[in-house]
Amino acid sequence: MSVLDLFRLDGKTAIVTGGGRGLGAQIAESYAEAGANVVVCSRSLESCEEMSTQLKTLGVESLAYKCDVTDPVQVKEVVDGTRERFGRIDILVNNSGASWAAPAEEMPIEAWEKVLNVNVTGTFLMSRETGKVMISQKGGKIINISSIAGFGGTHPFMQTIGYNTSKGAVMTFTKDLAVKWGRYGINVNAIAPGFFPTKMSKVLIERGKDFIMESTPLGRLGNNSDLKGAALFLAAPASDYITGDILTVDGGMHAL
Repeated sequence: MSVLDLFRLDGKTAIVTGGGRGLGAQIAESYAEAGANVVVCSRSLESCEEMSTQLKTLGVESLAYKCDVTDPVQVKEVVDGTRERFGRIDILVNNSGASWAAPAEEMPIEAWEKVLNVNVTGTFLMSRETGKVMISQKGGKIINISSIAGFGGTHPFMQTIGYNTSKGAVMTFTKDLAVKWGRYGINVNAIAPGFFPTKMSKVLIERGKDFIMESTPLGRLGNNSDLKGAALFLAAPASDYITGDILTVDGGMHAL
């Protein structure tokens, strides 16, 4: 086996939540390019259908689902539909996310609950339902999308305490689930991206651009391919002996 074969996903099946755009679309594309069949789901069925059509041009199969990851019924529909179509689920990427910008003392409880429900509860529900399949087949890869904001306190321009808290919770969830499910041959890891220009991060990046550039040793934002390699590594056989890890993709910001 060539070392490059360790990064192939031929015949594998992946689910990517929030896969219709942004970082999720980047990840979905990387898996399709590596040979996997990819299921994309989000609250926007239209964006997922567009992405699914694009993925099929890469020579793989793809499905699109409308899914609110905080709804256990919709989550089960995605998992059951994927298993029915492909027979198994090898990879789950919990990428769906929400944020809300407001000082802590002004954060509406409804906003706090929405962010925590999507980012934490949604990750739990998708992992729980997909985990049942992976346990039965004795193997799988779960990749949770956290953030460098989850490592600790953030610069004052980043008034997103609900988001930051949720991403810290995702890190702990990742480590604990890795310990609990390792005996089933399931690898559970997370990626902590730095600043990538997406619809959700656009305003935040504009507000903190000077700080971000000064605090990033590589001196730039993440681009449309910077997450592909990391996501593929954690999904592929190359990472079979890695679990419970947080892979940081931030241009070196965490090193300062």
